[in-house]
Order: sequence, then C-alpha cells, then structure tokens
Amino acid sequence: MRFKEWELLAKEGVSEAQYNLGLIYSIGKEVLKDEKEAVKWFKLAAEKGFAQAQNNLGLMYGKGQGVEKDFQKAANWYQLAAKQGLPQAQHNLGVIYGKGQGVEKDFQKAIQWFTLSSRQGHAQAQYNLGLMYSRGEGILQDDKEAVKWYRLSAEQGISGAQSNLGLMYEKGCGVEQNYIEAHKWFNIAGMNGNKIGEKNTAVIEKKMLVGQIAIAVGLARKWKK
Repeated sequence: MRFKEWELLAKEGVSEAQYNLGLIYSIGKEVLKDEKEAVKWFKLAAEKGFAQAQNNLGLMYGKGQGVEKDFQKAANWYQLAAKQGLPQAQHNLGVIYGKGQGVEKDFQKAIQWFTLSSRQGHAQAQYNLGLMYSRGEGILQDDKEAVKWYRLSAEQGISGAQSNLGLMYEKGCGVEQNYIEAHKWFNIAGMNGNKIGEKNTAVIEKKMLVGQIAIAVGLARKWKK
C-alpha cells in the first residue's frame, strides 16, 4: 500500500495503519522524515494495544527521537508489548533491566525477559543471554548454557556471539577445546566486521598448524555460503 492509503486508514483509526504510518515517518519513506509525526502515530496505535507500536514508541522514548528521552516511559511501553509476547520488546525490556534504565537494575528480570525472547528465536536476546550465563549475572554461571545461546545467536549472524563462541572453543569453556572451531568463528565474526574476532583470528593462528588453519578457513567459507 502507498502512503496515502495508509494515511486514510490511519485517520479512520485502524491501528495497523497508524503503526505503518509511524514507520513511514520514522524512516522518511515516501515523505520527509519526521520523528515527532512518527511518535504521534505510534502512540495512537500503541494506546489501542498494538504491540509493535508499543515497542517502537518505547524505542523513540529510549533514544529521545521525536520526544524528550525518558527511559521510564520507554520501560512502560516495552512492558506492555513484552507481556503480549513480542520478542523485540522482551529483549528491549531485558536490556533496560540489565542497565537499570528507567527501572531498578535487576539481572534476574533481565534474564527472565531475555529467556522469553530467546526462546522465540530473537538473535540479540540469545547473545545477551549467553553473556549473562558467561558472567553469572542474575543466574549461576554456566559455560555450557552460554555456549548454547552464543551458538544459536552466532548461527543467525550476530558477530559478537560468533566472536564469543570462538573464545569458548579456544579456552575449552563449556565445550571441548578446539582451535579449528575457534578460528572458524573468529574468522566469521571478523568477516562480519567484528574487530575482536578479526584480532583473535590472527592470535590463534600462532597456536595452530598450517593444515589446521586451512581447514578452519574452509569451514568459515562454507558457513558463509
């Protein structure tokens, strides 16, 4: 549908159209970018209970886009969307509980929301959940669980998870030590722009045989395809 069609439906009170009109204004598609106008339409849809609009309104408040930055309001909107099962909102709620933005810092609640989001396949939540298991934040430290969530996130292309999975293989934490797998994941992370992964690729090569490096490079290329 075109902008005018969404605008007509939005003015008639259709929440999905109001949300889509908010998106159009927030990215400047077909119209000049206007964050205040985006907030206006997201809010109308959010107040009707439209979960994606609630999440996006939370993002606008969290970043101070079109409105004054207000983490407490961001948290309130994320909470409404998260309780409807929206994985993006569950992840965002986990982040602000982990940082204590607009809410009291609470690692256990962060774990709770990251877990709900991760189980729905949200890659960034899976990475953050892996971090919390690695660090033992809000939960007993568990390298095997960390590896599990890093792997799921890494397979979806999150470079931080790819780099951290490489570290787990290098050190033999939560998984059997394997320099070939470590190199593979460091290399993949590096190809995705992760500077730590790129650096660690060079570091681990000093511990490997030429043949092992060749195998690891082949595995990384195969994965990328």
